[in-house]
Amino acid sequence: MEDHTTPRPGAGSEPASGTGSGPRPISRKSLLKGALLAAPLPLLVGGAPALARNLRPSSAGEQLPLTPYCDDGDDPTPPQMEGPYFKPNSPRRTSLVDAGTQGTRLTVSGYVFGRACQPIADVLLDFWQADAGGAYDNTGYRFRGHQYTDAQGAFELTTIVPGLYPGRTRHIHVKAQAPGRPVLTTQLYFPGEPRNGTDAIFDPALLMNVRTVGSAKEATFDFVLDVSQTPPPTPPPDGPGGTWRAGVNYGAGDRVEYGGASYTCLQAHLSQAGWEPPNTPALWRRA
Repeated sequence: MEDHTTPRPGAGSEPASGTGSGPRPISRKSLLKGALLAAPLPLLVGGAPALARNLRPSSAGEQLPLTPYCDDGDDPTPPQMEGPYFKPNSPRRTSLVDAGTQGTRLTVSGYVFGRACQPIADVLLDFWQADAGGAYDNTGYRFRGHQYTDAQGAFELTTIVPGLYPGRTRHIHVKAQAPGRPVLTTQLYFPGEPRNGTDAIFDPALLMNVRTVGSAKEATFDFVLDVSQTPPPTPPPDGPGGTWRAGVNYGAGDRVEYGGASYTCLQAHLSQAGWEPPNTPALWRRA
């Protein structure tokens, strides 16, 4: 399928923890995200990294279904129907609002990964949605726009919470296309919506993480495209003369030595080869 937008100049959430008392499983993608942030991670109570895309907040406190996550061999983000309101040649922009736009402001951010959990740069993301009243602009390009992921596979969209119209729950349409690859057409959904249970198209695997921040909302979602990738080489399990070992249940605050440096554990986890402290800033902070 060909790129449906104007040419670019110059040129698929994590598994939630279970209900037990053991440490929350950490996917390989969580660790890659921590490294991609390239900055000290904010901490939650207890010292765990505040990776927003790992969380599934809900005002009702219920357990919600999981969005697709990237783990070697896992399924990519599921496709959905395009619907009747798609228009090609949307403008290239990351914000669909201006000072006079009506509606609750919404920021959607996340990453695009391939099948080996590696981020993909220059992925085309084309978004379109209804306005606050549930209407689509079919003559112009209001609430329509495309952008490209950056070198870390990240994207961010500024828009509003879409309105409702008969037969559907709240949703945002998107097409995602890695360079030279087929287009994924899908939709993103909001947790806790009453119509989620009656919308015949709704797929809980496409729920975003959404939280309220003041008068606005912030949402996160990570796309996993069906793009083959070669996983990065796995480093040796032990650093020279270090105390870190694979297969150990480390807890927050534990100290280890690796490669001649000291590290403090940030989040309880079962260590694995490839998750050595220098490679996993989401789990270890250099002392």
